[in-house]
Amino acid sequence: MTSKLDQLKAVTTVVADTGDIDAIARLKPVDATTNPSLLLKAAALPRYARLLQEAVAGCDGDLGLACDRFGVAVGQEILKVIPGRISTEVDARLSFDSRATLQRAERLIGLYEQAGIGRERVLIKIAATWEGIRAAEQLEKAGIQTNLTLLFSFAQAVACADAGVYLISPFVGRIYDWYRKAEGRDFTGAEDPGVRSVTRIYRYYKANGYPTVVMGASFRNLGQIEQLAGCDRLTISPELLQQLTEDQGPLERRLAPNQPGEARQTLDEAAFRWQLNEDAMATEKLAEGIRLFARDQERLEALLAKL
Repeated sequence: MTSKLDQLKAVTTVVADTGDIDAIARLKPVDATTNPSLLLKAAALPRYARLLQEAVAGCDGDLGLACDRFGVAVGQEILKVIPGRISTEVDARLSFDSRATLQRAERLIGLYEQAGIGRERVLIKIAATWEGIRAAEQLEKAGIQTNLTLLFSFAQAVACADAGVYLISPFVGRIYDWYRKAEGRDFTGAEDPGVRSVTRIYRYYKANGYPTVVMGASFRNLGQIEQLAGCDRLTISPELLQQLTEDQGPLERRLAPNQPGEARQTLDEAAFRWQLNEDAMATEKLAEGIRLFARDQERLEALLAKL
């Protein structure tokens, strides 16, 4: 019997959720994703010391630019060991400013292109706020493809598909965390709220012919991953990828394009904000996620300021 990782790779594109190049090279995912928290962890690794110094050089105290340069430098290193694409995130503090998000995304793509990396190998990560989705819509029209992150609600998924974004990242584990705390009980298998959320979105997209890629993210255990086998993509931490490598049990495909889904719907801004407001979990986790990424962005800036 082949490993569960190999079985998963047969039905789902596997993405590494890390900035650790050694782990990526060992586990051989197709794509990789980073975010401010992962970049902060990467900054502590000795192999990135030179990249930190280079990121600061010539920035004239512009720590936002230094962070972008470091994120792109890490992305370049990761692209050397994967065949696919790297996702690089816009500063979370711009999550409610469409114009600023557009400008930062264009700068990130420009930095990659200056390094000889074509935009076809990069996804720009943006929080799935109304403003972020609108920025992504414009970027997609300009030929810059996006990964809408911090996605917790069906309303966010509907709006992203209508905006023509390339990829969404529903956060399975964080949804699970919220419901586990709120209801005081554990969830397993298909009843896991995070699994149910991604399953619903995947089936909705396929039933209505949306090309937007669904990439489940933020996993807490192998059971969540196994329940989503067949999803377009799954971005998985090195620890869970290693567990999948070591597990030789059978893996059943759970999601497939021909499964039934809900009727197509369209949300204007008022409907989007209302539906998001009505979902306490999504409202809280989106706000929390933006705050956490913003704090890690600030910690990275503080680290760069000392160099």
